[in-house]
Amino acid sequence: MTIELLAALAVFAVVSTVTPGPNNLMLMSSGANFGFKRTMPHMAGITLGFGLMVILVGMGLMTVFDQFPTSHLVLKVLSIVYLVYLAYKIARSGKPTQSEVEGAKPLTFFQACAFQWVNPKAWSMALTAISVYSPDRSVLSIAVIASIFIMANVPSVGVWTILGQKISVLLSNQRRLTLFNYTMAACLIASIYPVLV
Repeated sequence: MTIELLAALAVFAVVSTVTPGPNNLMLMSSGANFGFKRTMPHMAGITLGFGLMVILVGMGLMTVFDQFPTSHLVLKVLSIVYLVYLAYKIARSGKPTQSEVEGAKPLTFFQACAFQWVNPKAWSMALTAISVYSPDRSVLSIAVIASIFIMANVPSVGVWTILGQKISVLLSNQRRLTLFNYTMAACLIASIYPVLV
């Protein structure tokens, strides 16, 4: 991989990981509702889970869509249903009673890893990265792409979580917290639009 191609890949990775999407909206909501420390497993799950996804897509999962076009439609439907479910959970993640506060939990490491497989933005990023930056699908180029995305994800997930944590200061009363959670849920639903088009 040439220096020019690496630079282009790095720009693509940074821009695609830092822009709003399901992962970042969920991190901001988690940062606001649970704080940075409790959101760390979620952050790590996104970072490593997406890196693994890039590797597996590059090593052959991409050809499944070519050979079985219906699998792509099934993935879209599952992604939409799961994102609607998550939007509902975010909208309902206010803290009206102490028992609900104690029962509320951010995504775990493994849940965040698994979420990448139904995240339409993650699929789009992985498929584009492999198609454009590793047309030969060599193990080395796939590993480089995954590594660059992991490095780009580390500051991105931190920024979105910190942003949510900072916003939490403004969410000290129940009404503002509920409004914030409903707004985040609406943004998550809006992120489905590119999948439908």
